[in-house]
Amino acid sequence: MAESDMALGTRTLPGEPDDGELIAAARRDPHQFGALYQRYANPVFRYLYSRNGDIHEAEDLTAQTFLAAFETFERFRGDGHFAAWLFGIARNKAVDAYRVRRTDLALDEAVGTDGEADPLAGAIRTEQSAALAGLIRALDPEEQEILRLRYLGELSFREMGSLLGRSEDAIKKTTYRLLARLHSQVEQSDE
Repeated sequence: MAESDMALGTRTLPGEPDDGELIAAARRDPHQFGALYQRYANPVFRYLYSRNGDIHEAEDLTAQTFLAAFETFERFRGDGHFAAWLFGIARNKAVDAYRVRRTDLALDEAVGTDGEADPLAGAIRTEQSAALAGLIRALDPEEQEILRLRYLGELSFREMGSLLGRSEDAIKKTTYRLLARLHSQVEQSDE
């Protein structure tokens, strides 16, 4: 299984094609691009939704991302990670939409709860999620982007480094430091 497959939670079963095989198939037959869409649509949507908090806009931007990727697919050289290339397109679409809209971005709705059976547990989880979303909003935009790409876009550290123009180690260190800082802030707010 390819590293990007694991990072994106797109676990392939034995015998299923990895990204390289899907890319080769799509180069031979454009109709095969649909398999790449199936693999990456949900992570791209979650990433875009986390940037704008609007489900309909995230759906539109996801569609625009894949349309742009399809239209420019021949420009993908294959010397980098497909996921980094695709998320670069998604990121540009989000920036373009932001420039048009010029409103504050919120992460509140991107941090949700899974239907809790226990209402008290659900209320606590909601409160914790709101507190965490507030801490994340207080981060600088580059730090927010790193968390979005890693945990909502599900990119590997290598793919993130490729997209952001930094080394894999630098991205790992930055991510772990951010998580430690957020963990510390959450513990302090609980006291």
